[in-house]
Amino acid sequence: MAQGEVLAFEEYVRTRQDALLRSARRLVPDPVDAQDLLQTALVRTLGRWDGIEDKSLADAYLRRVMINTRTEWWRARKLDEVPTDQLPDASVDDGAEQRADRALLMDVLGVLAPKQRSVVVLRHWEQMSTEETAAALGMSAGTVKSTLHRALARLRQELEDRAARSRAAEGAPARIPAQPDGRHDERGRERCAA
Repeated sequence: MAQGEVLAFEEYVRTRQDALLRSARRLVPDPVDAQDLLQTALVRTLGRWDGIEDKSLADAYLRRVMINTRTEWWRARKLDEVPTDQLPDASVDDGAEQRADRALLMDVLGVLAPKQRSVVVLRHWEQMSTEETAAALGMSAGTVKSTLHRALARLRQELEDRAARSRAAEGAPARIPAQPDGRHDERGRERCAA
């Protein structure tokens, strides 16, 4: 490629880079990926710059290169996604609440006996069936069920105790008093009318 062509390409990039970056951002949602997409497309276009006869069509050519590059990236991605019939919630979550819940759960699991902890982890975190859990731990399916029932009751009780201690520390009443109309149970939850 001639030096004049390289200079013409550099001038083109300088004058059109903002518009081209906006186009790239419309093609990929992440701004960093958009910059990578534009950079890749510019490198690919530089090699063919002297073949573009009408330089007024360079934007269209570069946009086509960006679309083709994005399609290549999409085809090369690792498929961890599984199509579903329903769309997920549109809420944006930074994960802080989930990390806090996980930390609390890990802490609360410490109150369980080792056998109970193993059953809870295999059944609920590893998503094993009752039979798979029984085989993994060398116990009967009935023992897995009863151990899981006792472990979940213990976890529930521990979480309630911690919530009561937290409310007491904040100066709030430990229990919500029953409402005079009788529609609430001892925990303050509304009773079913049926």
